[in-house]
Amino acid sequence: MSSNQIDIDPQNFARSYQIDALEKAMKQNTIVFLETGSGKTLIAIMLIRSYAYQLRKPSSFVAVFLVPTVHLVNQQSEVVKLHTDLKVGKYWGELGVDFWDANTWKNELAKYEVLVMTPQILLDALRHGFFKLDIIKLLIFDECHNARGNSAYACILKEFYHVQLRSTPTHLPRIFGMTACLVKSKGIISSDAFGKQILEFENLMNSKVYTVTKESVLAEFIPFSTPKVKLYNHVELPNGMSMKLENQLLTLKRKCVESLKEQNLNVASVDSAVKNVSRLCENFMFCVRDLGVWFAYQAAKLLSCNETFTYFWENNAGDAGEGIIKNFSLAAFGVFSLYIPSGPKWCIGDDLMANLDAGLLTARVNCLVQSLMEYREKKDLRCIVFVERVITAIALQSFLSEVLISMGWTVTYMAGSRSGLHSQRRNEQFDIIDSFRKGVVNIIIATQILEEGLDVQRCNLVVRFDPSKTVCSFIQSRGRARMEGSDYILMVRSGDASEFSRVKNYLSSGNVMREESLRYSSLPCAPPKSGMYSEEFYRVETTGALVSLSSSVALIYYYCSQLPSDGYFRPTPRFTFYDDSMVCTLHLPTSCPLQTVRHEGPNKDMLKKLVCLEACRKLHEIGALTDYLLPESVKDEVNECHSGGICIEEKHINYFPGELVFDLQPHFDKLYRWHCYTIVMKQNFDYDVRFKNVILLVKCDLGNDFSHTEFELLVNRGSVIVNIAYAGIIHLNPEQVSMGTKFQVTVLRLLIDHSLNKLADSMESLKQHEIFPSVKYLLLPSMDSNRKPPNIDWNCVSSLIFPTSADYSTETTQNNCHETCCPDRSYDHYVHTKDQVLCRCMLMNSLVFTPHNGYMYCITGFLDGTNGSSIMKSKGEVLTYKKYYHSKHGINLQYEEQSLLSGRHIFTAHNCLRKQQYKHEKESITGNVELPPELCIIIMSCISVGTLFSFSLVPSIMHRVESILLAINFKKLQMDHSTSNINIPTMKILEAITTKKCQEDFNLESLETLGDSFLKYAVSQQLFRRNKYHHEGLLSSQKERMVSNNFLYKLGCARKLQGFIRYKCFDPKDWIIPGDLSGFSGLEEVSLLTSGKVYAMGSRHMKSKVVADVVEGLLGAYLITGGELAALFFMDWLGIEVDFVKEVPNDTQLISQPERIVNVNLIESLLNYSFHDPSLLVEALTHGSYQLPEISRCYQRLEFLGDSVLDYLITIYMYAKYPGMSPGQLTDLRSSAVNNDCYALAAVKAGLHKHILHASPLLHVQMKDFVESFEQLSLYSTSGWESETPVPKALGDVIESLAGAVLVDSGYNKETVWKCVRPILEPLATLDTMKLHPVRELDELCRHEAYEKEISVSDIDGKPSVTIEVKVNGISYKDTRCGINKKTAKKLAAKTVLQNLKASMLEDG
Repeated sequence: MSSNQIDIDPQNFARSYQIDALEKAMKQNTIVFLETGSGKTLIAIMLIRSYAYQLRKPSSFVAVFLVPTVHLVNQQSEVVKLHTDLKVGKYWGELGVDFWDANTWKNELAKYEVLVMTPQILLDALRHGFFKLDIIKLLIFDECHNARGNSAYACILKEFYHVQLRSTPTHLPRIFGMTACLVKSKGIISSDAFGKQILEFENLMNSKVYTVTKESVLAEFIPFSTPKVKLYNHVELPNGMSMKLENQLLTLKRKCVESLKEQNLNVASVDSAVKNVSRLCENFMFCVRDLGVWFAYQAAKLLSCNETFTYFWENNAGDAGEGIIKNFSLAAFGVFSLYIPSGPKWCIGDDLMANLDAGLLTARVNCLVQSLMEYREKKDLRCIVFVERVITAIALQSFLSEVLISMGWTVTYMAGSRSGLHSQRRNEQFDIIDSFRKGVVNIIIATQILEEGLDVQRCNLVVRFDPSKTVCSFIQSRGRARMEGSDYILMVRSGDASEFSRVKNYLSSGNVMREESLRYSSLPCAPPKSGMYSEEFYRVETTGALVSLSSSVALIYYYCSQLPSDGYFRPTPRFTFYDDSMVCTLHLPTSCPLQTVRHEGPNKDMLKKLVCLEACRKLHEIGALTDYLLPESVKDEVNECHSGGICIEEKHINYFPGELVFDLQPHFDKLYRWHCYTIVMKQNFDYDVRFKNVILLVKCDLGNDFSHTEFELLVNRGSVIVNIAYAGIIHLNPEQVSMGTKFQVTVLRLLIDHSLNKLADSMESLKQHEIFPSVKYLLLPSMDSNRKPPNIDWNCVSSLIFPTSADYSTETTQNNCHETCCPDRSYDHYVHTKDQVLCRCMLMNSLVFTPHNGYMYCITGFLDGTNGSSIMKSKGEVLTYKKYYHSKHGINLQYEEQSLLSGRHIFTAHNCLRKQQYKHEKESITGNVELPPELCIIIMSCISVGTLFSFSLVPSIMHRVESILLAINFKKLQMDHSTSNINIPTMKILEAITTKKCQEDFNLESLETLGDSFLKYAVSQQLFRRNKYHHEGLLSSQKERMVSNNFLYKLGCARKLQGFIRYKCFDPKDWIIPGDLSGFSGLEEVSLLTSGKVYAMGSRHMKSKVVADVVEGLLGAYLITGGELAALFFMDWLGIEVDFVKEVPNDTQLISQPERIVNVNLIESLLNYSFHDPSLLVEALTHGSYQLPEISRCYQRLEFLGDSVLDYLITIYMYAKYPGMSPGQLTDLRSSAVNNDCYALAAVKAGLHKHILHASPLLHVQMKDFVESFEQLSLYSTSGWESETPVPKALGDVIESLAGAVLVDSGYNKETVWKCVRPILEPLATLDTMKLHPVRELDELCRHEAYEKEISVSDIDGKPSVTIEVKVNGISYKDTRCGINKKTAKKLAAKTVLQNLKASMLEDG
């Protein structure tokens, strides 16, 4: 690109004709007609610069640069970016632009000033009203000769430009066209014909041509290639080879067609495959005749290879069809191989003349080789060989790579990305062009893709292997040779007079067009003779979107393509013509709300357009087409909310209940009132330590919901039942509050961390000025359990003797106080500890620290009779305590005569809310130990082991209390916005906001399953009743949006739910000890409630799915405790409006005599229900492929409704039937009973397959196979997963559609639906009979046992093949299965591997 950029840099000297063209373009619409390489793009750049002041933002105007190919979008956008300061956007279909809406285009227009795009993008945007011509200041048409017929260039001008030219010509864009050819005609035409076509072209473009007076003006600046004609003598293939090969290929073709018809494919797939085989056969014969047998051999070899096969000629024929096409290519390869000499050393280039005589190549191919060999001495050869067909490009590239290998030339090919014989990506094509510029590639065999516009300046040789079809093609291909001294070789068959005449005409055409355009230069532009003036159109006034006769047929086909379909039919419009009355009836698919449209017209072609235009108008009127004349689609919904498949993780605040917070400095200079709650712990296990009651003192009454709370904790020995009950009001003075705060901080910090250093930090924080708001409540030991208000154990609370100095010396104030009141003052009553002498009473029920090992112990008493000289109970050698401490710790006991202390390790505060019990601690940790008093530092006195044991559970208890209070606050939040009296139990709310990550004995999963099921049912019913013209695809799209995780996430966040969620497993080390300000980051009030307060305490990262799951869990909680009314109320509060009460009239077209279409009596007896409207029964049994005028709708809408109601009914049935089952069991049971395979099995059991109205051969065969396989299954089977035959989805769909029909006919009575459908579904899966899907069961087994599993997918004979291998202890369990689709093949392979694994596990015991 670098050389191109230098050549067109506007800072270089501009040529006189470029300045002249620019001046003209600035005054009027202009078409610049100049040779390739003459600098037309430079003129466009200078013109854009002259308009730049009108384009720079915040201007609403833009310039649009139209180019005919995607390659040129990239090329020209880069040029504009490089040489202007304007913001450039680039657009083509593969970027998804076709699916953009008005808002997306609005954003693009606000962002960019120059828009480079393919013309169809602009045409579609204009037709749909996303773009308006009056915002375009400059409209550039690159390669504007493409503005012919109904091309996108021409339609932009005819449908919009000329229409506006007649009404508001002052708001039209300036047009600037660029071309190297003004006429695109085939064959030989006269000068007058050239002139006439130029005038018509100018009128269409509403522009006048600018060109130079003669070619010599350009020759001064740009080189022109020298045309050379190369003649070759055509030679027929020897001995009737061509006829023989053609007969062999036709025989292969007949066999392939017969094989296709035996595949039970649908008609469309068979027709498509037959067309592809026919086209393939024709291409092979083309290679034989025009190139030689070797080329046909190479083409067949390529197309028979699975790795390179890609076929885009027709609609995909499906896996089986593709397999047959590949087999045809392989068979053809075998035929051609018979004519190719054998031997590993044989090469096509060894003897060209001999191979020519043998028919392996043709004289034209030989002529090409000889022509290229003439340039073997040329330095830096850059050659483009133009061919017409892709097959020619591919085969010639293979041939020349072998023949010219000795020349050191690199040969490649290039063809359009939509070609049928290759899958060359655009990036690959860009790389090829770049390699060509750099000289890495010397020869490119190219189709017309390289004719237009692409910058390949270093090309010095162009060869037309196939003749140009048009004068435009001739001129543009000649223009590729841009180097000085370049040649343009035309290969012409000797004696072909017509081709000689055409070449001569093409060579002179440039001068003729120049002369004719100059001759008419003074004539003004006139309106085109034909256009939108006489053509009908329909315009939407609000958006300006427009559909014309020309575009109406395409819009109808596009609309039908967006209707829901399955593998058995493809929705397409059908046209019925009545020749005698010139009337056409358009039949739309049964999933469309508009069934038929009739119209009269003058002829068949016009009739089709007229009836489609009328259909577009009617579809828009009923809302099936939007105001932008696009099918109502999920893509419109996605713009309002991210799709549900995306899971994002964001930071969210964490709520803390205001009931446990002091937000203002309390008046502690007087008695302060506290509300008391007694925490009673009842242990369900034998243990020598008993719990002591704990008193919770808070600033306010926690409310009726908290007046009596009970829950279970799990410790290493068993379970503990915690009961919290209101115990009245108590008043404390400031000294008592301070003493209580120090007590709880000390005890809880030691139980959590076992660290005196951290305790020192906490105690230091108590001396600091208090922060408000802060976590403030008291947890104190109780003297008894029954008294109200409770009696606080102040002796225990005042027991703190915490060491403060670095050498662990202890203040003796409390000791001195004790000495004055202790009755026993004898010498033997005193004990030497690590740092002081203490009364024995103070060591009883004390908490001590031993610096020599860093442990803390609870002292339960003295071991009188045991001292330092006593023998230890130890394994191995016999030691006294004195010798042990000397040898183990290097300590010499000074007071060995003192009685040892009996102690036990201090308890640790664990998470006692987890489901999994902790492993039993070692006996050395939990059992009694003997301690010399002189090694101990006393921390607290007069605190019993039972009190410490009780306080070790306090973090878990208070975490649950905090969670319950959050649940209560959520109820307040919800009730603040409601006048309803619905009251949901607090523990159900807590369950709904508790995720599985918390690892507690309850979580939201079961409620989430219920909520998910009800949400889908409620939304489905609302959508079905409110959108009578919406087809199933649109209803499903809207439902998926409304139940998507991201939509629920946004609703949940809008209601501030995220802070209530309990998202991670509780860790006592993260728990905030009330009153402890060390590490406290503060609280901030959150404006949520009118009847209470909630505070933000820190933040956490949480995935959007978690919030969505909680929304569904809360919905399930409201549903299961308050019924559907409560659930609907919650949905309304969230922002999802659903009304089950309001009646919506059902104006479905009634079918006269439905009993003539289906056996109404039999189906009604099967359902045990009599329909008020039997038309619903006909609709419920009609597949989309069955398109007859008397049936207005297929079952898809009813299936949509029935799917959700059955899912909901079965889910609540399972939940109610098995109240004790785990969330995982509910999920598995639901999936086992609610699936299409299960429904299909029930349909066959009931014989419903005999009543389905369809017109699909494939569905017919699949139902037959499934019914036959059904006979081998157990009648008591509860799912269809056992079947190895593909399950036709339509069978399961009918169960759902019948449920939907009964629901609608019964006035949306779910109980009636359950009574009708449940007997058909029996026996329903139970916990004992349910079966996991084989794929899921195998995944679970491999995950649980840590087995290595590998899955690979391949293609065998056109069918997907799945291989599953599981490796266990070096043994491989492997199976490969084919199926009609990947899902079926995977199921079958998983089933076999699973059976083998289970059998092996049984053998191993």
